[in-house]
Amino acid sequence: MAIIYNSLKNVWNNLLNESKTNISFLPLVLLMISIPLNLGINNVFLVVFVVSILMNKNKSKLSFSLVLMLPIVLFLWMGLSYFWSIDPSRTINAIPKEITLLIIPLSFSFFLISKSQKQTSIRIYSFAMVFFVVYYLVRAIIRYAITQDSKVFFYHGENDDDYGLVPKLLNAIHFSVFVAIAFFYFFTQEVKTKLNIGLSLLLFGFIVLLSSKNIILVLIILIAIYLLFYSKIANKMRLRNLIVLLTILGLALSFGKIKERFEAEFQQNTAKSLSHNVVKRSVQSVHNISIYEAWNNKKFYPNAFFPGTAFRVYQARLFFEFLEEEPIFWKGFGLNASLVKIEEKGKKYDVFLGDEKTEGYQMKNFHNQYIQNFAELGVIGFVLLILILGLNLKNAFKSKDFIHIAFAILMISLFLTESFLWRQRGMVFFALFYCLFNHKDALIPLKSKS
Repeated sequence: MAIIYNSLKNVWNNLLNESKTNISFLPLVLLMISIPLNLGINNVFLVVFVVSILMNKNKSKLSFSLVLMLPIVLFLWMGLSYFWSIDPSRTINAIPKEITLLIIPLSFSFFLISKSQKQTSIRIYSFAMVFFVVYYLVRAIIRYAITQDSKVFFYHGENDDDYGLVPKLLNAIHFSVFVAIAFFYFFTQEVKTKLNIGLSLLLFGFIVLLSSKNIILVLIILIAIYLLFYSKIANKMRLRNLIVLLTILGLALSFGKIKERFEAEFQQNTAKSLSHNVVKRSVQSVHNISIYEAWNNKKFYPNAFFPGTAFRVYQARLFFEFLEEEPIFWKGFGLNASLVKIEEKGKKYDVFLGDEKTEGYQMKNFHNQYIQNFAELGVIGFVLLILILGLNLKNAFKSKDFIHIAFAILMISLFLTESFLWRQRGMVFFALFYCLFNHKDALIPLKSKS
């Protein structure tokens, strides 16, 4: 307890000291730690952050870079999509959810933050995630004592009344990413104190309970990369070479099993999936759709169940059909407008359309940010997203900041299974950490005309 108290005391003192030299620092930290909270609370702190920037803008020089301009251009393209959207009402309602893609980069154009302030903000954010994790674990224990149902320790509930480890609106996969950033903060500390080790284990265990196979796999790969190339152990060449050799040997020996597992999921009817299920399996579900069937079947049926991976393959199939049937290559359907076409396809293919308890497959987005961008914003929206992610990854490796590297790789991976930026909380998280990690790279100060 004394170790925890001293650590929290140091965090508090750092917060006070940095706030004295930068009035926008505290609003930034509040915005970061409020991401998992109610969206209304997060919006309030976003406004406070922007107001603090405006109050201090005369003391800061406006600086732009390609890093900050790309998200702004993407947002402007989202707004322009209203004029050709096939569902203008959905597009106009979606634009406010994406506005942080404009506001946060613009704010960082006036916001000067030192290296120590960036590190302090991430440190405070990481401790805040620990508190969220402890809260949800305690809540799960209490609910288990009441219900004796072990599902309270895993994933999120299927609806607002259903119990899971975290609320459905927070989303277990999204929260896994929030926690992963905090995990790497503690895990990559050069001084391995008992507190750092303990919190690393706590956060890793919590991510496992959240049950996102994609995030868990990427997390393990990132841990291996850190140990091999970025930790103190990495300097011991013999140990590194030994680990690499054993890893390659292990993969070679297990290749047959990997191939067998993949073929089983691709060809057979199995409920097991590499990614989470988007619709809860009902009692009426009697057939598990394989990846092969998801890509090839000319007709499904209401009692068919799509495991997570198969559903994403089905959605990808719909996208390629749209690409052939609709004039969406350059401009797309319009922001958030693809749902109309997805619903039409769902009825055509006779997928499960939902009931009083469960939303149907035809009401789900693409669950793939790359496809979502292409389908709704055309090739221009897709290229802008690739440029943003590519520049972020380039700057991450250039900086040699492993937390930044972890963020960059997690986002690239997450976008394969989630339309993360089409959720307000996801957009705030991405825009905020993207700017925090990147805004000082290759800045070009605007020269005064005087």
